[in-house]
Amino acid sequence: MTIRLLLWLSSVLVCAPALADDYEFPAGAQPSRRLVIGSTTDIGIIRPVIEAWQAANPAVSIRYRELTTNTLFAEAQAACKGDAPADDVVLSSAMDLQVKLVNDGCAATVDRPGLAALPDYARWRSQLFGLTYEPAVIVYNRRAVAGFEAPTDHFALLDLLRQPERFDGRIGTYDIEASGLGYLFATLDEQRSSTWGRLIEAMGRNHVRLYCCTQEILDRVADGRLTLGYNVLGSYALAQAREKPDLAVVVPSDYTLVLTRAAYVPRQAANRADAEAFLEFTQGPQGRRILIEDALLFSPIDGEDELYKALGAGEGGKRAIRPIALGPALIVGLDQMKRRLFLKQWRDSLGVGED
Repeated sequence: MTIRLLLWLSSVLVCAPALADDYEFPAGAQPSRRLVIGSTTDIGIIRPVIEAWQAANPAVSIRYRELTTNTLFAEAQAACKGDAPADDVVLSSAMDLQVKLVNDGCAATVDRPGLAALPDYARWRSQLFGLTYEPAVIVYNRRAVAGFEAPTDHFALLDLLRQPERFDGRIGTYDIEASGLGYLFATLDEQRSSTWGRLIEAMGRNHVRLYCCTQEILDRVADGRLTLGYNVLGSYALAQAREKPDLAVVVPSDYTLVLTRAAYVPRQAANRADAEAFLEFTQGPQGRRILIEDALLFSPIDGEDELYKALGAGEGGKRAIRPIALGPALIVGLDQMKRRLFLKQWRDSLGVGED
């Protein structure tokens, strides 16, 4: 077995999905109902939304199951086939995997006025709903990269990485074989960027390190173990930058992908009424306020304006924003042959990092 293969296997094992982290929110009134949410969103991010909705619905106990994107997808597939219990809400940042589940007939139709207010790109078939508005950003450590040399777009990032003495082993991004979100961002980067091939080759030359989750990258950039992180979720990055002054966030000016965390109610959900009410709450005035103020997730309904307020971006930045639309186009990258070819290109150009 080659050293390259051993490194690849070790990186996959490091990012291998763990069992779900379960969080219980007991009902405050009796008799009670139960709502089960399967999600990829960190509990620390979504807790204020859950607590606010439960305060208005004290007779509902909530179980929140936090999983990786690939694990949630596998469990949702099994539930759709009747081989496992179904959650009442399935919420994931891997938009393409969510579209596939809905396309396979796993979702119930939801008719709620609050969800109908979402823009077209954040709704599909009245079954899949985008609840957040989150850019893919570049982060860097202010102690290692001066403000004047910060990579303002993908071309500037490529130029910056031509300094192996500074960046060798000090760049972090997603392991797209372990992260559904990372794979989605990578495939869309290839489609929309003329720099994609050169950029991943530059990362490979600098022995990029690969991670399953945004938080792992942010922690390492903030404390200096990494100098730079690529394609991390802006919601998490902006929230962390509030508390960690060495962490800087850049929204690329040539183009910026915007993710919307997609949610659906499974056909087999035991508590569809509360599931629908919870989703609608996230897009109402109180839910949107919490998303903006407490989580920096924003909402597709008014997320564009709120994002620019948070970033101080001008009109030029607005033209560069590219929301990812929910719909069948996202499934193309999941074709097994295309996936194998894409991953081979990625491995050959990038190589495999280690923690």
